[in-house]
Amino acid sequence: MNQSKHAPVVVGVGTTKFASERPDGNIRDLMAEAVLDCMADADLENLKAVQHGLTSYESDHFNRQMTLGAVLHDQIGLTPLPNVRIEGGGATGALALRTAWAHIQSGLCDSILVYGCETNGKGISSKTANQLFALSADFDWEMMVGGTYTAFYAAMIRAHMKQYGTTEEQFAHVAARNRSNALLNPIAQRGMDVSIDDVMKSIPIAEPYKLLDCSLLSDGAAVVLLSTEDWARQHSPKFKDRPAVHFTGTGCGTDTMRLGDRYPDITNFRGKQAAAQQAYQMAGIKDPLQEIDVAELYDSYSGVEIQAVEDLGFVNHGEGGPRIAEGMFDLDGQLPANTSGGLMGRGAPVGATGIVQAIEIVEQLWGQVDERRQVANAKRGLTDTHAGVGTMCVVNIFERQD
Repeated sequence: MNQSKHAPVVVGVGTTKFASERPDGNIRDLMAEAVLDCMADADLENLKAVQHGLTSYESDHFNRQMTLGAVLHDQIGLTPLPNVRIEGGGATGALALRTAWAHIQSGLCDSILVYGCETNGKGISSKTANQLFALSADFDWEMMVGGTYTAFYAAMIRAHMKQYGTTEEQFAHVAARNRSNALLNPIAQRGMDVSIDDVMKSIPIAEPYKLLDCSLLSDGAAVVLLSTEDWARQHSPKFKDRPAVHFTGTGCGTDTMRLGDRYPDITNFRGKQAAAQQAYQMAGIKDPLQEIDVAELYDSYSGVEIQAVEDLGFVNHGEGGPRIAEGMFDLDGQLPANTSGGLMGRGAPVGATGIVQAIEIVEQLWGQVDERRQVANAKRGLTDTHAGVGTMCVVNIFERQD
């Protein structure tokens, strides 16, 4: 059922610049920076007008703080308002927005500040980071035998290559394009002018993936203020000055924790297909390629974007590689994807990732990103985020209503 008439609206957004390391401040400082940016964006004078807080972060270990949700809620001055903390691996930020959607739709609150952050850049070593990410896998059956996410993703894309003829050059196109897009994004961690050949010649990590096929580890924070339309009109003077963007669809799908339990078919993400269908039904979308104008896709590895455009129904299974190589998802293509630079160029502080994806979509719909990456007359956008190896997948849809 299309619920867009009653869907929450985006009142304001805020971010920090993403970086491999932010030595100028700790996690509290990053969060305060992003919240202040959001308040300025919404022209909101008093944060206490907001009725609820929702904290999004993946790891107590990365952030070196237990009960960080309570710490940040206090830091940004939201006590004694209610708060909940959301954690779901790489999908954490998107799950936080989905949870906030449910809070407003249920009537539990009329406004909710969704704030996400992570410090998984150079504050800890790459070795420690890999160990912590490995703990997100099945500790009993995968981590203890040396399983790593790069290896799991490599196995999936190798199966995709075998079944469909997908090539390394095709997913190298993703890596080069997304890093190039990031050059146009002022908050991006590391935009780069690299060629497909540069990606192909980069250091091997887990065959067929190479260094430039992999996403970034980042420090950063991102904030979205959601509310009912009545609350937005009452509390945000800026709301009436730009098109209303509604949060019209959300879906969540899951799959087995262990990749080995999905054999013989490990080419694609079953949970992502389920999440997309739920979100499409809610938003009244029947032909996603024709009805979605811009998308932020979870490019944790370059080949994952190929799998995503298939699982989201933009192209048939097996067609993702050729269509991406042809430019269908480039800035001037039929459906521009990862206009922000994605996880590869913009960066990926885990708890903020799904939120900053939504911010890129919302700002595209408002028409206020750099004109060189602005999608003309964008009216509907999608975010695709997942945890693990597609163990939990979330698809969120935003729509401009003039």
